[in-house]
Amino acid sequence: MQKFLYGVGAFIALLIIVGLALPSASRVEVSTVIDAQPATVFALVNDFRRVNLWAPRSATDPNARVVFSGPTRGVGATVTWDGVVIGSGTQTITESRPFEQVSTAINPGEFGEARTWFKIGSAGDDATVIWGFEHDYGFNIVGRYASLLLTGVIRREYESGIAALKELAETLPRTDFSDLQIEHIVVDPQQIAYLPTTSTPEPAAISEAMGRAYFEILSFIDEQGLAEAGAPISISRSFVGAELRFDAAIPVRGVTDATSHDGTLVKLGSTYGGPVIRIQHIGSYRTLGLTHRKIAAYLAALGIERQGDAWESYASDPTKVDESELLTYVYYPIRTL
Repeated sequence: MQKFLYGVGAFIALLIIVGLALPSASRVEVSTVIDAQPATVFALVNDFRRVNLWAPRSATDPNARVVFSGPTRGVGATVTWDGVVIGSGTQTITESRPFEQVSTAINPGEFGEARTWFKIGSAGDDATVIWGFEHDYGFNIVGRYASLLLTGVIRREYESGIAALKELAETLPRTDFSDLQIEHIVVDPQQIAYLPTTSTPEPAAISEAMGRAYFEILSFIDEQGLAEAGAPISISRSFVGAELRFDAAIPVRGVTDATSHDGTLVKLGSTYGGPVIRIQHIGSYRTLGLTHRKIAAYLAALGIERQGDAWESYASDPTKVDESELLTYVYYPIRTL
């Protein structure tokens, strides 16, 4: 019996010696090149709801309970899960550098804390992505042995995940929106005098149609004794065939029950009120189309749903401001989570 106990003790001692010789940390990194803009990839890793599209925890545990909390995206965004297969845990974004890096902590502050990171760069017109994982076991001998088995499993999961990230990112609009000046705000409805207008989509034709419409609206405002209450706007309605349909409008005040517009095409109404994204466009009106394409790419990448027609507010007077300095605010109504 004594020899047996000595043997067991020697075996345990050997396990400890070998365990202490093993690496104290497990580390995995996988990488890929994605045919997408870095801003698009960043949006897909900076929001756990977007991560859930390409690396869903429910894929291996359909009955798992997943809860999102904190900010929608960026530092402080948190996801918590609890399932029979995947176990339970919490992951929080601890660092978010736009279009460059996102870092997270898994089970922060607890035994078994680990960290992950996404490093995003560019290679020509493509995005490069490195997805990493690291778990420092310190002097936890059991953890060091477990990492020998888990590292391979984690690598396979990360390789599968980054391939799914690539597939999703490459289905989204390719326009780079990283230079957009975006605000998430809530706007109040405004009373407007407006005229439904149509035009072909050429800038010159649109400008001419707007000029005629604003002349009619200003005449109506004068006739009715109203006052202008803001910059001219145009509200996009539809694009059918080669015909662009929009409402040319001017915010007004002074509307009463006695205000009439019988016999005129100009109507009275109000703008949308609620959550929007507002974008500053500085420069020629001819480049507004590109700004709208950038906004569409932004909304698609972040998974933000529109809630109504977009509109433009022309803050600058083109007769007094150089074309390169014209300020236009572009508004898109959105649904909030």
